[in-house]
Amino acid sequence: MLKRSYDWFIGAADKPYALWILAAVSFAESSFFPIPPDVMLLPMSLARPKRAWWFATVCTIASVAGGVVGYAIGALLYDSLGQWLINIYGLSGKVEAFRQSYAEWGALIIIGKGLTPIPYKLVTITSGFAGYNIWLFIVCSIIARGGRFFVVAILLNRYGDLIRSELEKRLGLWVAIGAVVLVLGFVIAVKLV
Repeated sequence: MLKRSYDWFIGAADKPYALWILAAVSFAESSFFPIPPDVMLLPMSLARPKRAWWFATVCTIASVAGGVVGYAIGALLYDSLGQWLINIYGLSGKVEAFRQSYAEWGALIIIGKGLTPIPYKLVTITSGFAGYNIWLFIVCSIIARGGRFFVVAILLNRYGDLIRSELEKRLGLWVAIGAVVLVLGFVIAVKLV
């Protein structure tokens, strides 16, 4: 099943709808969806290393747009939808402390957490809840998300064939490592928020 999923993602890179799926996952991950866009970005970039830059651009634009929706959830809907999402992740008791830290460290929080596997939706919703300047939030999001996705593009553009060969030899191991990193991201988010 794992190999079949991998083959589907690799094959999807050439499909006309692939960019739309990539954009949708990137958009949703920044506002409410728990799966990171890397599940599409990595295989698509492995399949077409020369287009990795374009894929990273699509991820960045969609992620920042989704971040604005997450910001709006925090700013306008925190008492209902925003609080529900924060409660799903078990972070309701820590949001106020996180909000207070924005007064002093807002830009560093957004950029730092945007570069990590920590769920970005927590940053976007809390940024809106904290009333962080929307334009500064957008600039920080472009830096953070662009940095994250373009590092992937650089690596896969340069070493895509080598990485793909290694990944296909040990697919189960790399998927397990990816899952561990994702879970650690959630654990770190809970501890740091």
